[in-house]
Amino acid sequence: MVDYKNISDVQNQADHRNIPVDKVGVKNIRYPITVLDRANGNQQTVASINMYVNLPHQYKGTHMSRFIELLSEYSNNINIRNLADILEEMKKRLDAESAHMEVEFPYFINKAAPVSGAEGLMEYQVAFRGSLNGDGYDLVVQIRVPVTTLCPCSKEISDGGAHNQRGIVRLAVRFKRFIWIEDLIHIVEQSASGEVYSLLKRGDEKFVTENAYANPMFVEDVVREVSRKLADDPNITWFAVDSENFESIHNHSAYAYIERDNRTPPA
Repeated sequence: MVDYKNISDVQNQADHRNIPVDKVGVKNIRYPITVLDRANGNQQTVASINMYVNLPHQYKGTHMSRFIELLSEYSNNINIRNLADILEEMKKRLDAESAHMEVEFPYFINKAAPVSGAEGLMEYQVAFRGSLNGDGYDLVVQIRVPVTTLCPCSKEISDGGAHNQRGIVRLAVRFKRFIWIEDLIHIVEQSASGEVYSLLKRGDEKFVTENAYANPMFVEDVVREVSRKLADDPNITWFAVDSENFESIHNHSAYAYIERDNRTPPA
């Protein structure tokens, strides 16, 4: 019989190159998780998860199986409220000084059309990115929101109509207190020419089209509007927002980006 207790632990063997590794771990783990949902309490989804720790120079490798064991224990309770606890446990089990975890997943909201009230599930991409080291705990929440924009220049120079397009706004934030994903999505959607819906009737299409025409915006306008809203929020300590329009009449995308640290007063 094989004596499993005495199998060689290669990872714990000494490495003589004297080079520490900043991050080592597992990537692209597809895993079912439960996340907080303001309307329904919680939501089942499937995440892509990355987990890393640092590796001191004297060790040859880390124990990859321990990441999966830890993930299995927390699979039904992964959210922004307990990510620091998971990272602390990662450090302890892997004898590390720093731990990092990235959790990306689709998040669904039952969204009503603006006129008919017809409901359909709208998908948004969400990510939690947490780190724990000697400098403390750092958490960034990121969302990816589809929007509609209508070109102010096209509207101004055209005798009738204006070109519009679907765009993507990516928003990342750091904050002091718990914040709902839905609130961040709402800020983005209210900063564009119009919202995107999964289900629209004719009356809804008329409203959405005319509403966008009445609210023309460049990508610069979108990121400035998001920035203006977040700069006034005392709960937000840092944010980065970018907007990309997939142009309907140009062979390129339009792009704008703003990053701000709310803890630093503007010059």
